[in-house]
Amino acid sequence: MDNTEIAVRLEAHEHEIGSLKHRVKELEAESRALQELTVCVNKMAVNMENMIGELAKHGERLEAMEREPAETHKQVKQAIMTSVVGTVVGAVVTAVLMLL
Repeated sequence: MDNTEIAVRLEAHEHEIGSLKHRVKELEAESRALQELTVCVNKMAVNMENMIGELAKHGERLEAMEREPAETHKQVKQAIMTSVVGTVVGAVVTAVLMLL
């Protein structure tokens, strides 16, 4: 091997090393981007879990608010029935006492 061949081979190796360095820099940039994406996805997962918890709490409060009018209606209905029965019983007792 003479000096010319060695110089040509060295030139080829330097060119290939330069190309490899460029590719490694690109891979490092892609790796950083992928790492950032992974962190963002993790944050999104945590936020989704928190949102699901809040949504469950809102659902429970909504159910309680929906039950309240029904319970109030039931209590009013029961009070009216108690009053009607009390009035009828009072009238019957009064009528019986008047007959005596």
